[in-house]
Amino acid sequence: MEPEIRIQDYTYILPNEKIAKYPLPSRDDSKILIFKNNSIVESKFSNLAEFIPKDSFMVFNNTKVVPARLLFKKESGAHIEIFCVEPKTPSDYARAFETTECSIWKCVIGNSKRWKNDVIQFDHLGDLELIEYGLSAKRLSNDGETSVVEFTWKGGLSFAQIMELCGKVPIPPYLNRESEESDKERYQTLYAKFRGSVAAPTAGLHFTDSVMKTLDIKGIEREELSLHVGTGTFKPVKSEMIKDHSMHTEPFSVSLPFLKSLISNIGKKRVVSVGTTSARTLESLYYIGIKCLNGGAPEDIEQWEPYNVDCDVSANDSITALYDWMVKNSVHKLEGKTRIIIIPGYSFKIVDALVTNFHQPASTLLLLIAALIGDRWKDVYDYALNNNFRFLSYGDSSLLFRD
Repeated sequence: MEPEIRIQDYTYILPNEKIAKYPLPSRDDSKILIFKNNSIVESKFSNLAEFIPKDSFMVFNNTKVVPARLLFKKESGAHIEIFCVEPKTPSDYARAFETTECSIWKCVIGNSKRWKNDVIQFDHLGDLELIEYGLSAKRLSNDGETSVVEFTWKGGLSFAQIMELCGKVPIPPYLNRESEESDKERYQTLYAKFRGSVAAPTAGLHFTDSVMKTLDIKGIEREELSLHVGTGTFKPVKSEMIKDHSMHTEPFSVSLPFLKSLISNIGKKRVVSVGTTSARTLESLYYIGIKCLNGGAPEDIEQWEPYNVDCDVSANDSITALYDWMVKNSVHKLEGKTRIIIIPGYSFKIVDALVTNFHQPASTLLLLIAALIGDRWKDVYDYALNNNFRFLSYGDSSLLFRD
C-alpha cells in the first residue's frame, strides 16, 4: 500500500547562492557533514576515512557520464538539441556504443516543434574533422515527452567515439549555465568505467586517489556496481501526494563476484552506500532475491513493490538466493531495471550508511534521506544551510548513518 505522504512536508528554502555552480579546484577539499548517533559534526572530505568505521563495506557506482547533448541545425537555420536518454536499437548500452554507421536512441528534443520528419545535420560549427563524419538525425516517432531518433554517420567510428567528438556533457539544468570543457573531467567520478549515465552519481565526485588510499590503509573493503543515472533524477515531484508521482526507470548491472562479496559482508559489516544510486540498486537487489527465493527468476523492480511485499527474510538469505539462481543459470552479470522509490516508511534491508550530496527541495532524493534518518533530515539541512555548505551536484557532501 502506497504511503500517504505530502511532498510539501519535505521541502526547504534553498537560496540560489547556496547552489554550487562549479566544483572546487580539488575534489576532496569539499566539506562533509557527518550525522551519527543523533549528532552532527563537520570536516573535510579528505578526512572521510576517519569517519567510516573499520568494519565497513563500501559500495560505489562505476557508471560513466556520456556527452549526451548533440546540437543539430536545420536548413532553415533553426537549432535542434537532441539529448540521448537510452539506447533503443540495440537496447544494450555496451552494444549501442559500439555500433558504427547507425544507432537508434530514445531522446528528449529541444525546440521540438521546429523539427518535423526531415533529416537534420549535426552543427559542426565549421570544424572540418566533424564535417567528414556527416552525422545526421531522423526522428522516427514522438510520444510527446520523448522521441525515437535514428543517428547515421560515416567514417567507421563507434557511436561512443561520435559522442565524444560531437557531444556536450549534460550538466544539471539548475546550474543555469552551458557546459564547459572542464565539466568533461569534473562531472565524472575518478572510478567511472561503464558508459550510460546522463547525470553523474554526484557523491562520487569528491573521491580522489588519496581518499581511496586512506580507506585502503584502514582496511575498508569496497566493491562496485553499475546503475546508469537517467534524466528522471532531475524530474520534480509535481503531485501533492507522493503516491501520485511516477518514478523513473534506471538500468543497473551487478556481477557474480560483487554478489559473493556482498553476501560475505552483510550482517558482519556496515554497508556504506556511496550515493543514492548505489543505495537504490542495493535495496532493489533484496527484492529481486525474494523473487528467486520464492522459486521465480529475477525481474525488474516496480515503484511500489517494496511497500506491497510482506517479508521478513534476511538480506543474506535474499542475496544468496539471487546468487544461487545466477550460478545455476550460468548468468555472470545480472542486468535489470528498477523504479524503486525510497521514502519515509521504507524499511532498509541492506544499506546502513550513505555518502551523499545535499539534494533539491521536494525531490525524491530528499525523501530517500528522510527515509534513512527520519525527521532529523531537517536538522541536517538547517545545519548545512547555516554553516556555508555548498548544495547540489557540485556542492559538498554528507555521511549519514541509519539508527
